[in-house]
Amino acid sequence: MGLLINGHWDSAATMIPIEAGRFVREPAAFRQVITTDGSSGFRAEPGRYHLYVAYHCPWAWRTMLYRAIKGLEPVISMTIAIPNDRQEGWIFGDYPGGCTPDAVNGFTHLHQAYTAARPDYSGTVSVPVLWDRAEHTIVNNESSEIIRMLNDAFDDFTDIKTDFYPKSLRREIDEVNERVYRGINNGVYRCGLAKSQEAYDEAFDTLFETLDWLEQRLSRHRYLVGGSITEADWRLLASLLRFDLVYHGLFKCNQRTIASYPQLGNYTRELYQYPKVASTVNVSHFIRGYYSIPGINPTGIIPRGPGGYEEALAAAHDRARLPIKGVVGSGHPAPGPT
Repeated sequence: MGLLINGHWDSAATMIPIEAGRFVREPAAFRQVITTDGSSGFRAEPGRYHLYVAYHCPWAWRTMLYRAIKGLEPVISMTIAIPNDRQEGWIFGDYPGGCTPDAVNGFTHLHQAYTAARPDYSGTVSVPVLWDRAEHTIVNNESSEIIRMLNDAFDDFTDIKTDFYPKSLRREIDEVNERVYRGINNGVYRCGLAKSQEAYDEAFDTLFETLDWLEQRLSRHRYLVGGSITEADWRLLASLLRFDLVYHGLFKCNQRTIASYPQLGNYTRELYQYPKVASTVNVSHFIRGYYSIPGINPTGIIPRGPGGYEEALAAAHDRARLPIKGVVGSGHPAPGPT
Protein backbone atom coordinates (compact mmCIF):
# COMPACT_ATOMS: atom_id res chain seq x y z
CA MET A 1 0.00 0.00 0.00
CA GLY A 2 3.06 2.24 -0.06
CA LEU A 3 4.77 4.34 2.59
CA LEU A 4 6.99 7.35 3.06
CA ILE A 5 10.77 6.87 3.11
CA ASN A 6 12.69 9.94 4.25
CA GLY A 7 9.82 12.13 3.11
CA HIS A 8 9.40 10.52 -0.31
CA TRP A 9 6.40 8.39 -1.22
CA ASP A 10 7.19 4.88 -2.44
CA SER A 11 4.13 3.09 -3.85
CA ALA A 12 5.98 -0.23 -4.05
CA ALA A 13 7.14 -0.25 -0.45
CA THR A 14 5.14 -2.01 2.23
CA MET A 15 5.53 -2.19 5.96
CA ILE A 16 3.11 -4.59 7.63
CA PRO A 17 5.08 -5.77 10.66
CA ILE A 18 4.94 -9.54 11.05
CA GLU A 19 6.46 -11.55 13.90
CA ALA A 20 6.28 -15.34 13.65
CA GLY A 21 3.42 -14.95 11.18
CA ARG A 22 1.56 -12.56 13.49
CA PHE A 23 0.49 -9.07 12.47
CA VAL A 24 1.90 -6.37 14.79
CA ARG A 25 0.42 -2.87 14.62
CA GLU A 26 2.85 0.01 14.19
CA PRO A 27 2.52 2.69 16.92
CA ALA A 28 1.32 6.17 15.97
CA ALA A 29 4.04 8.74 15.25
CA PHE A 30 2.38 12.00 16.37
CA ARG A 31 1.21 12.16 19.98
CA GLN A 32 0.65 15.79 21.00
CA VAL A 33 -2.46 16.76 22.98
CA ILE A 34 -4.98 19.58 22.73
CA THR A 35 -5.98 21.05 26.10
CA THR A 36 -8.59 23.55 27.21
CA ASP A 37 -6.01 25.97 28.64
CA GLY A 38 -3.36 25.43 25.97
CA SER A 39 -0.76 24.25 28.49
CA SER A 40 0.23 21.50 26.05
CA GLY A 41 1.06 24.05 23.36
CA PHE A 42 -2.21 23.31 21.55
CA ARG A 43 -5.21 25.24 22.87
CA ALA A 44 -8.74 24.11 22.10
CA GLU A 45 -10.19 26.76 19.78
CA PRO A 46 -13.06 26.69 17.27
CA GLY A 47 -11.92 26.64 13.66
CA ARG A 48 -8.30 25.85 14.44
CA TYR A 49 -8.27 22.07 13.96
CA HIS A 50 -9.07 19.79 11.05
CA LEU A 51 -9.57 16.02 10.77
CA TYR A 52 -8.41 13.86 7.87
CA VAL A 53 -10.42 10.64 8.01
CA ALA A 54 -11.98 7.78 6.03
CA TYR A 55 -15.37 6.18 6.63
CA HIS A 56 -14.23 2.59 6.38
CA CYS A 57 -11.20 2.83 8.66
CA PRO A 58 -12.49 1.93 12.15
CA TRP A 59 -9.78 3.98 13.86
CA ALA A 60 -10.59 7.10 11.85
CA TRP A 61 -14.30 6.43 12.23
CA ARG A 62 -13.97 6.74 16.01
CA THR A 63 -12.97 10.37 15.56
CA MET A 64 -15.75 11.02 13.04
CA LEU A 65 -18.18 9.54 15.56
CA TYR A 66 -17.00 11.72 18.45
CA ARG A 67 -17.05 14.84 16.30
CA ALA A 68 -20.71 14.08 15.52
CA ILE A 69 -22.03 12.93 18.90
CA LYS A 70 -20.29 15.79 20.72
CA GLY A 71 -21.76 18.35 18.32
CA LEU A 72 -18.36 19.53 17.13
CA GLU A 73 -19.10 19.77 13.41
CA PRO A 74 -19.01 23.61 13.48
CA VAL A 75 -15.85 23.57 15.61
CA ILE A 76 -13.60 21.06 13.82
CA SER A 77 -13.62 20.75 10.03
CA MET A 78 -13.08 17.44 8.24
CA THR A 79 -11.92 15.94 4.95
CA ILE A 80 -12.94 12.38 4.05
CA ALA A 81 -10.59 10.22 1.97
CA ILE A 82 -11.73 8.24 -1.07
CA PRO A 83 -12.07 4.46 -0.52
CA ASN A 84 -9.39 3.57 -3.07
CA ASP A 85 -6.76 0.84 -3.48
CA ARG A 86 -4.26 3.00 -1.56
CA GLN A 87 -1.37 2.40 -3.96
CA GLU A 88 -0.85 6.15 -3.64
CA GLY A 89 -1.98 6.14 -0.03
CA TRP A 90 -5.08 7.94 1.15
CA ILE A 91 -6.25 10.43 -1.47
CA PHE A 92 -8.74 13.31 -1.50
CA GLY A 93 -11.15 14.41 -4.20
CA ASP A 94 -14.75 14.23 -5.32
CA TYR A 95 -16.40 10.89 -4.65
CA PRO A 96 -19.95 9.91 -3.64
CA GLY A 97 -20.61 9.84 0.09
CA GLY A 98 -19.13 13.12 1.24
CA CYS A 99 -15.61 12.98 -0.22
CA THR A 100 -14.44 16.34 -1.52
CA PRO A 101 -11.09 17.97 -2.29
CA ASP A 102 -9.14 19.16 0.73
CA ALA A 103 -10.30 22.74 1.26
CA VAL A 104 -7.87 23.47 4.12
CA ASN A 105 -4.44 22.73 2.68
CA GLY A 106 -5.16 21.62 -0.85
CA PHE A 107 -3.54 18.24 -0.20
CA THR A 108 -4.38 15.62 -2.81
CA HIS A 109 -2.68 12.85 -0.80
CA LEU A 110 -2.52 12.37 2.94
CA HIS A 111 1.22 11.77 2.82
CA GLN A 112 1.57 15.47 2.01
CA ALA A 113 0.28 16.26 5.50
CA TYR A 114 2.89 13.97 7.03
CA THR A 115 5.77 15.57 5.16
CA ALA A 116 4.44 19.06 5.86
CA ALA A 117 4.60 18.20 9.54
CA ARG A 118 7.88 16.27 9.36
CA PRO A 119 9.77 16.60 6.04
CA ASP A 120 11.98 13.54 6.62
CA TYR A 121 9.18 11.30 7.93
CA SER A 122 9.54 7.57 7.27
CA GLY A 123 6.75 5.10 7.91
CA THR A 124 3.13 4.36 7.21
CA VAL A 125 0.63 7.11 6.46
CA SER A 126 -2.57 6.44 8.36
CA VAL A 127 -5.87 8.09 9.22
CA PRO A 128 -7.06 9.71 11.38
CA VAL A 129 -4.92 12.83 11.36
CA LEU A 130 -5.73 15.76 13.63
CA TRP A 131 -4.25 18.81 11.93
CA ASP A 132 -3.48 22.23 13.45
CA ARG A 133 -4.14 25.04 10.97
CA ALA A 134 -2.35 27.61 13.12
CA GLU A 135 0.93 25.71 13.42
CA HIS A 136 0.56 23.88 10.09
CA THR A 137 1.37 20.54 11.62
CA ILE A 138 -0.08 17.25 12.76
CA VAL A 139 -1.10 17.25 16.40
CA ASN A 140 -1.95 13.57 16.71
CA ASN A 141 -2.65 10.48 14.61
CA GLU A 142 -3.60 8.08 17.41
CA SER A 143 -7.38 7.64 17.42
CA SER A 144 -7.67 6.58 21.06
CA GLU A 145 -6.04 9.84 22.13
CA ILE A 146 -7.94 12.03 19.67
CA ILE A 147 -11.35 10.84 20.90
CA ARG A 148 -10.41 11.75 24.45
CA MET A 149 -9.54 15.27 23.32
CA LEU A 150 -12.89 15.49 21.53
CA ASN A 151 -14.62 14.11 24.60
CA ASP A 152 -13.92 17.13 26.81
CA ALA A 153 -11.31 19.60 25.54
CA PHE A 154 -13.84 21.43 23.33
CA ASP A 155 -16.78 21.48 25.75
CA ASP A 156 -16.71 25.29 25.87
CA PHE A 157 -17.76 25.30 22.21
CA THR A 158 -20.61 22.76 22.21
CA ASP A 159 -23.91 22.35 24.01
CA ILE A 160 -23.30 18.60 24.33
CA LYS A 161 -21.36 18.09 27.56
CA THR A 162 -21.80 14.30 27.76
CA ASP A 163 -18.70 12.72 29.30
CA PHE A 164 -17.95 9.31 27.82
CA TYR A 165 -14.84 8.85 29.98
CA PRO A 166 -15.97 9.77 33.53
CA LYS A 167 -13.25 9.69 36.17
CA SER A 168 -15.09 7.24 38.40
CA LEU A 169 -15.15 4.63 35.64
CA ARG A 170 -11.81 5.15 33.92
CA ARG A 171 -10.06 2.15 35.38
CA GLU A 172 -12.82 -0.24 34.33
CA ILE A 173 -13.20 1.42 30.92
CA ASP A 174 -9.46 1.03 30.33
CA GLU A 175 -9.60 -2.64 31.32
CA VAL A 176 -12.50 -3.36 28.96
CA ASN A 177 -10.85 -1.34 26.19
CA GLU A 178 -7.66 -3.37 26.46
CA ARG A 179 -9.44 -6.70 26.20
CA VAL A 180 -11.64 -5.51 23.33
CA TYR A 181 -8.65 -4.04 21.48
CA ARG A 182 -6.58 -7.20 21.83
CA GLY A 183 -9.37 -9.60 21.00
CA ILE A 184 -11.55 -7.69 18.53
CA ASN A 185 -10.46 -4.21 17.34
CA ASN A 186 -6.98 -5.45 16.48
CA GLY A 187 -7.93 -9.12 16.67
CA VAL A 188 -9.79 -9.08 13.35
CA TYR A 189 -6.65 -7.72 11.68
CA ARG A 190 -4.57 -10.41 13.34
CA CYS A 191 -6.90 -12.92 11.67
CA GLY A 192 -7.06 -11.23 8.28
CA LEU A 193 -3.35 -10.42 8.00
CA ALA A 194 -1.93 -13.57 9.59
CA LYS A 195 0.84 -15.24 7.59
CA SER A 196 0.69 -18.66 9.22
CA GLN A 197 -2.06 -21.08 10.19
CA GLU A 198 -0.89 -21.04 13.78
CA ALA A 199 -1.08 -17.25 13.98
CA TYR A 200 -4.52 -17.22 12.39
CA ASP A 201 -5.87 -19.96 14.66
CA GLU A 202 -4.57 -18.15 17.72
CA ALA A 203 -6.17 -14.85 16.70
CA PHE A 204 -9.41 -16.56 15.64
CA ASP A 205 -9.79 -18.29 19.02
CA THR A 206 -9.08 -15.08 20.92
CA LEU A 207 -11.55 -13.14 18.77
CA PHE A 208 -14.49 -15.45 19.39
CA GLU A 209 -13.62 -16.00 23.04
CA THR A 210 -13.81 -12.22 23.43
CA LEU A 211 -17.11 -11.99 21.56
CA ASP A 212 -18.54 -14.74 23.77
CA TRP A 213 -17.35 -12.87 26.87
CA LEU A 214 -19.04 -9.71 25.63
CA GLU A 215 -22.26 -11.58 24.87
CA GLN A 216 -22.36 -12.81 28.46
CA ARG A 217 -21.51 -9.38 29.88
CA LEU A 218 -24.22 -7.72 27.81
CA SER A 219 -26.79 -10.32 28.89
CA ARG A 220 -26.46 -8.95 32.43
CA HIS A 221 -26.07 -5.21 31.85
CA ARG A 222 -27.21 -2.77 29.20
CA TYR A 223 -23.79 -1.21 28.63
CA LEU A 224 -20.23 -2.43 29.02
CA VAL A 225 -19.32 -0.19 31.96
CA GLY A 226 -21.54 1.66 34.40
CA GLY A 227 -25.05 2.91 33.82
CA SER A 228 -24.65 4.77 30.56
CA ILE A 229 -22.82 4.63 27.26
CA THR A 230 -19.08 5.16 27.66
CA GLU A 231 -15.97 5.21 25.51
CA ALA A 232 -15.79 1.42 25.88
CA ASP A 233 -19.06 1.02 23.99
CA TRP A 234 -18.05 3.37 21.19
CA ARG A 235 -14.67 1.70 20.70
CA LEU A 236 -16.35 -1.70 20.40
CA LEU A 237 -19.03 -0.40 18.02
CA ALA A 238 -16.42 0.52 15.40
CA SER A 239 -15.62 -3.18 14.97
CA LEU A 240 -19.17 -4.49 15.36
CA LEU A 241 -20.48 -2.33 12.50
CA ARG A 242 -17.84 -3.69 10.10
CA PHE A 243 -17.85 -7.29 11.26
CA ASP A 244 -20.64 -8.86 9.20
CA LEU A 245 -19.90 -6.61 6.20
CA VAL A 246 -16.15 -7.20 5.96
CA TYR A 247 -14.38 -9.13 8.70
CA HIS A 248 -16.60 -12.22 8.59
CA GLY A 249 -15.71 -12.95 4.96
CA LEU A 250 -12.64 -11.01 3.88
CA PHE A 251 -10.75 -11.50 7.16
CA LYS A 252 -11.89 -15.13 7.63
CA CYS A 253 -13.64 -14.33 10.94
CA ASN A 254 -16.39 -16.71 9.97
CA GLN A 255 -17.39 -18.71 13.03
CA ARG A 256 -20.42 -16.49 13.67
CA THR A 257 -21.87 -13.17 12.57
CA ILE A 258 -22.66 -10.36 15.01
CA ALA A 259 -26.30 -10.62 13.93
CA SER A 260 -26.37 -14.20 15.25
CA TYR A 261 -25.51 -13.06 18.80
CA PRO A 262 -28.79 -12.05 20.51
CA GLN A 263 -27.17 -9.55 22.90
CA LEU A 264 -24.46 -8.14 20.62
CA GLY A 265 -26.89 -7.78 17.74
CA ASN A 266 -29.40 -5.81 19.80
CA TYR A 267 -26.66 -3.79 21.45
CA THR A 268 -25.24 -2.82 18.04
CA ARG A 269 -28.68 -1.59 16.98
CA GLU A 270 -29.09 0.48 20.13
CA LEU A 271 -25.75 2.24 19.70
CA TYR A 272 -26.40 2.81 16.00
CA GLN A 273 -29.66 4.55 16.95
CA TYR A 274 -27.94 7.02 19.28
CA PRO A 275 -28.29 10.57 17.89
CA LYS A 276 -26.03 11.28 14.89
CA VAL A 277 -24.32 7.87 14.82
CA ALA A 278 -26.11 6.74 11.66
CA SER A 279 -24.82 9.82 9.83
CA THR A 280 -21.26 8.50 10.27
CA VAL A 281 -22.00 5.06 8.80
CA ASN A 282 -21.42 4.63 5.07
CA VAL A 283 -21.87 0.99 4.13
CA SER A 284 -20.63 1.30 0.54
CA HIS A 285 -17.41 2.94 1.78
CA PHE A 286 -17.02 0.27 4.47
CA ILE A 287 -17.10 -2.47 1.84
CA ARG A 288 -15.22 -0.78 -1.01
CA GLY A 289 -12.52 0.55 1.29
CA TYR A 290 -11.48 -2.93 2.42
CA TYR A 291 -12.15 -4.93 -0.73
CA SER A 292 -10.24 -2.51 -2.97
CA ILE A 293 -6.90 -3.31 -1.29
CA PRO A 294 -4.99 -5.71 -3.61
CA GLY A 295 -2.96 -7.28 -0.83
CA ILE A 296 -6.16 -8.46 0.84
CA ASN A 297 -8.41 -8.93 -2.19
CA PRO A 298 -6.20 -9.54 -5.27
CA THR A 299 -9.10 -9.82 -7.74
CA GLY A 300 -10.40 -6.36 -6.84
CA ILE A 301 -13.99 -7.59 -7.06
CA ILE A 302 -16.25 -5.53 -4.79
CA PRO A 303 -19.19 -7.42 -3.24
CA ARG A 304 -22.62 -6.03 -4.13
CA GLY A 305 -24.35 -7.02 -0.89
CA PRO A 306 -25.67 -7.14 1.65
CA GLY A 307 -28.91 -5.28 1.06
CA GLY A 308 -30.86 -3.69 3.86
CA TYR A 309 -27.99 -3.39 6.33
CA GLU A 310 -28.90 0.10 7.55
CA GLU A 311 -32.57 -0.90 7.79
CA ALA A 312 -31.62 -3.86 9.98
CA LEU A 313 -29.57 -1.59 12.25
CA ALA A 314 -32.54 0.77 12.56
CA ALA A 315 -34.90 -2.02 13.64
CA ALA A 316 -36.24 -2.18 17.19
CA HIS A 317 -33.94 -3.44 19.94
CA ASP A 318 -34.76 -4.78 23.40
CA ARG A 319 -31.89 -3.37 25.46
CA ALA A 320 -34.11 -1.30 27.75
CA ARG A 321 -35.18 -4.48 29.58
CA LEU A 322 -31.71 -4.94 31.07
CA PRO A 323 -30.53 -3.45 34.37
CA ILE A 324 -27.89 -0.76 34.55
CA LYS A 325 -25.32 -0.29 37.29
CA GLY A 326 -26.65 3.02 38.56
CA VAL A 327 -26.43 6.27 36.63
CA VAL A 328 -22.90 7.66 36.77
CA GLY A 329 -21.08 10.33 34.83
CA SER A 330 -23.11 12.57 32.57
CA GLY A 331 -23.95 10.07 29.86
CA HIS A 332 -27.46 9.00 29.06
CA PRO A 333 -29.09 5.95 27.48
CA ALA A 334 -29.68 6.16 23.76
CA PRO A 335 -33.14 7.09 22.62
CA GLY A 336 -34.92 5.10 19.98
CA PRO A 337 -37.04 1.97 19.63
CA THR A 338 -36.87 -0.46 22.52
